[in-house]
Amino acid sequence: MRVRGRDDGKRLGTAELGGELGERATLVQFSSAFCAPCRATRRVLGEVAGMVPGVTHLEIDAEAHLDLVRELEILKTPTVLVLDAGGRVVRRATGQPRRADVIAALGEAV
Repeated sequence: MRVRGRDDGKRLGTAELGGELGERATLVQFSSAFCAPCRATRRVLGEVAGMVPGVTHLEIDAEAHLDLVRELEILKTPTVLVLDAGGRVVRRATGQPRRADVIAALGEAV
């Protein structure tokens, strides 16, 4: 999981994400239809969300949400944002993440 850093405290909510935030943290995945690493990322994030209580995984179709993609400067898929309980972006990564890296990134959010 290559980390780009913080997104200046940007907050995302249900309206932007189209789903409820997790009680403790949310893993937001931007995907596209023909992206093979996106399928593997979906599996990894789903497993981590299932292992860590209060963590939710939301997947967003980048092509269907171009305004949000532009606002967040999503340049490729998969891109994963780690949000804290209040929806603040605490980590961002591109490419297929390893499970251990996702768990480590969650440590900042919870």
